[in-house]
Amino acid sequence: MPQKYEYKVVLYREPLLGSIFLGGSKVDPEKYSNFLNRNAEQGWRVKTMEREIRRELLFFKREAFITILEREVA
Repeated sequence: MPQKYEYKVVLYREPLLGSIFLGGSKVDPEKYSNFLNRNAEQGWRVKTMEREIRRELLFFKREAFITILEREVA
């Protein structure tokens, strides 16, 4: 019997205030690791991820990660 999976797409980014006050905002690696570990405890694993720089409010840039998570359906 083939295995079945469920997927979820998560857009992870830092709050906008860092972009406004500093002109740009990057993802904190420790917070992102904690986010991934919390999902791993629920059985999710990273299938793929993409880093992007998004423009906010015309002048400010903000880093974001689009992460696709996968887990087996029981």
